[in-house]
Amino acid sequence: MKLTKKKLIGCILLLFPVLAMAHGVSAGDQEILNNGGLLSYIYVGAKHMVTGYDHLLFLAGVIFYLQGFKDIVRFITVFTIGHSITLIGATYLGIQANEHLIDAVIALSVLYKGFENLGGFEKYFKSKSPNLLFMVFIFGLIHGFGLSTRLQSFDVGTSQFLAKIVSFNIGVELGQILALIPIVFIITKWQNKKSYAAFYKAANLYLVIAGIGLFIYQIYGYLYGGH
Repeated sequence: MKLTKKKLIGCILLLFPVLAMAHGVSAGDQEILNNGGLLSYIYVGAKHMVTGYDHLLFLAGVIFYLQGFKDIVRFITVFTIGHSITLIGATYLGIQANEHLIDAVIALSVLYKGFENLGGFEKYFKSKSPNLLFMVFIFGLIHGFGLSTRLQSFDVGTSQFLAKIVSFNIGVELGQILALIPIVFIITKWQNKKSYAAFYKAANLYLVIAGIGLFIYQIYGYLYGGH
């Protein structure tokens, strides 16, 4: 198991540069939005979600905890409602916050889910973990606010403003579905294998370490990145 942990930490160190860049607002994306119509907002929204590793890590942690397709649909729907509320609402109303601080909280949601899946509440606090459906909704609101900060980083103009926001949100949902298909497939298929217990522990340990690392990265960016 020690060797597995060393390999796991090594993989995380290799992945951090990619994770750190996952939410970058590129000039190329701005160009796509400038030259395209509403479909370009759907495309950029989907692209952003597919590369949004912190969002996907949290959702992967949620899926680990669930049993059955109906459960997965129910929880992902609640998460979607949560992040749609803040993505559309905060963007339309122009509510902004420092992106590093929002992403730091999102990183904590990844840490939280890994910690919960590993039985952290029972082991360290001698209590049951909070209601998962409620926490998924709350974290959905936070993740949506993070998505809103990215959309507000683009120059979207004033024409068809609400339609552009909704189109971006639709793209996020499509990207989320595309990204979750392989995640759900891998986790559900692995559940029937003898190695699942080791896989479960290693993957959720990854979530804890990744959450801590991303939190530190975002706080460093807030303190020293200029804001």
